[in-house]
Amino acid sequence: MKDTDTKRVENHLRTTFGNVAISLKPRPKQKDSAEVYIGDEFIGVVYEDEDEEGSFLFEMAILAEDLTG
Repeated sequence: MKDTDTKRVENHLRTTFGNVAISLKPRPKQKDSAEVYIGDEFIGVVYEDEDEEGSFLFEMAILAEDLTG
């Protein structure tokens, strides 16, 4: 992802979820995506949308071990 796109998506996620601790970090081997963190905790990946230029997809896995209680 371009640096400008990374910042735009990061700002959107921070605003949408009301959390300034959200950050995007480049993926070393993938140029079309970035990792999403809240603080030091990895929460998902943002990908460039192949079908619609300028759009992005956010993917977050929720594991069974995360659903305690």
